[in-house]
Amino acid sequence: MNEPLPDFAAVVAAAGRLQGRVRRTPVVHADAFDARAGRQVFFKCENLQTGGAFKLRGALNALLSLPDPARVARVATHSSGNHGNALAIAARSLHLPCTVVVPEGSSRTKVAAIEAAGARVVHCPAGFAAREAALATVLADKPAHVVHPFDDSDVIAGQGTAALELLAEPLALDSVVAPVGGGGLIGGTALAVRGLTEGCAVIGAEPASADDAFRSFTSGRRVDAGVPDTIADGLRGSIGVRNFELLRRHVDEVVTVSEAEIIAAMRIVLDDLKLLVEPSSAVAVAAVLGGRARRLGGQVGVILSGGNVDLGQCPFLSGGP
Repeated sequence: MNEPLPDFAAVVAAAGRLQGRVRRTPVVHADAFDARAGRQVFFKCENLQTGGAFKLRGALNALLSLPDPARVARVATHSSGNHGNALAIAARSLHLPCTVVVPEGSSRTKVAAIEAAGARVVHCPAGFAAREAALATVLADKPAHVVHPFDDSDVIAGQGTAALELLAEPLALDSVVAPVGGGGLIGGTALAVRGLTEGCAVIGAEPASADDAFRSFTSGRRVDAGVPDTIADGLRGSIGVRNFELLRRHVDEVVTVSEAEIIAAMRIVLDDLKLLVEPSSAVAVAAVLGGRARRLGGQVGVILSGGNVDLGQCPFLSGGP
């Protein structure tokens, strides 16, 4: 790591930068869901954020944190979808050209959103190594400021502002649950929880078929995800270096859920909350419904990370399982 880990002060500073630039998304709950889960569950609806996901918080904070944004000619990243869209939106707001490297198999809806936000899309093979290699080729042709999708202190701090808002609600949460992919959201969430509460557990949720964070957490050393096969396309990346360190220091549990549980959770959120969330969001919901985490408690906060669903690929809308 070439820069220090972000801390709670960095999350607070990010909230100041983002004030008036991102939506303060609602926190909702439903009696029907509480009955299913056997506890009170409060959902932070980042699926209603600009761009349809929490990612705008981190991308915009990263650009606003630059010492002299006017001296940046262009920005670039690699992304399976939501971060690329968020960076494109953030860059457009600051009048910066943006290039996004997108792996094969990414959601068509998410790729279309990146293009609609004005970014140039470059396709590459699936897998994290292929993404980074393709981005290196792009940078060799046209140098740009890179905003990593998760292993970036300013990105992590920005993502933590969602939990900061959740914890500002008049609730007495016993735990906060967030999905884990590269680890930007869980890292920022953990910093917010540790800075504002005592005794509130931080729980990460991950697909069982993309369980690198779970294996890293339990083994104490960071492991690679490879090329995982999961419907939760936003959680296919390996946990980052900074992100793993924050996971190791500040997260209480990491639990995994099956593909069937993810799909079932999507349907339940639609039934009970009348919200259509993407599979990555449903991973955290499935973790609560499965009750595997020891530290859930009676009042739980869940970060609904995004709602960018490819309706043609949604299992229960397209005739799938």
